[in-house]
Amino acid sequence: MDIQKKLDGTKLTVTVTGHIDTVTAPQLEAELALDGADELVFDISGVPYVSSAGLRVFLTAYKEMAKKGGMTITGVQPAVREVFDITGFASIFKLA
Repeated sequence: MDIQKKLDGTKLTVTVTGHIDTVTAPQLEAELALDGADELVFDISGVPYVSSAGLRVFLTAYKEMAKKGGMTITGVQPAVREVFDITGFASIFKLA
């Protein structure tokens, strides 16, 4: 998994490439230093698979960002969208 971060003012964009699963989710969680960010955008257009461990990372970030400006997930692949739909997370997260 590859993680790229870009802070533009108070907007943090995190671009993730590769699977987000039990092995890689802790790495993504460790990379999410949200101090100073009021808005979080995940670009997961390069993510073909998300496990429950990945969903937990997204939910934790969402809870933190709900206190601030919010969180958006962009570039959701069809297989990943299905996971969000089945788990009900599609109704929680802002998917663009």
